[in-house]
Amino acid sequence: MSKVDMELKKAFIELQEKQIETTQKLRIADIQIENLKRSKQHASITEREINSLEDVKENLKTKQNSAEEKIKLLENSKAYLENSLKEATNSLRELVQTKKEA
Repeated sequence: MSKVDMELKKAFIELQEKQIETTQKLRIADIQIENLKRSKQHASITEREINSLEDVKENLKTKQNSAEEKIKLLENSKAYLENSLKEATNSLRELVQTKKEA
């Protein structure tokens, strides 16, 4: 073979090697891009779910506050009713006592 043929053969082999190496790097880059796209999509979905959980959390806090207020009102009402019953009982006792004495 002539010197020119050997140089062409060497250049062709180097080009093939570079082409194989570049093709492999392109495939790796494509795989990494797909993985990152999936990761980005997961993060987006997770963010939406967390935001909806924040809404649920706020709703639960509102319900708790409402329940606490209702409990306080009912406890006050209960105390009033207990006092009212106690006064009625005492009034009846006094009435019975005054009737016994008369």
